[in-house]
Amino acid sequence: METWIVIFLSLTVLFIGLIVFTLYSMAKRQDERQDYIKMKAMSNTFSVVVGFFIIEIGRDIYNILNENVRHEMDPYVTLFVFCLVYFVSLLFYSRKHA
Repeated sequence: METWIVIFLSLTVLFIGLIVFTLYSMAKRQDERQDYIKMKAMSNTFSVVVGFFIIEIGRDIYNILNENVRHEMDPYVTLFVFCLVYFVSLLFYSRKHA
């Protein structure tokens, strides 16, 4: 189990580094497109985060009502998924509006 945590943490650090690199390379352009790209990427990521939490809340309610067992969300997987969504969204909009 510990190897999965190390894998997720290293992938998360990798994606955070790629996000920082992408934002740094976008900062070289001094126009309003970079603000628009970041805004679109953040809004898409926020939509995914809200949808993910709504699904998790619904799943917890279902488990509590039927089985009296709580399912806990793994924070490493959650952080990895959110970093991945933001990175992919950032790349998509930066290539679309470049």
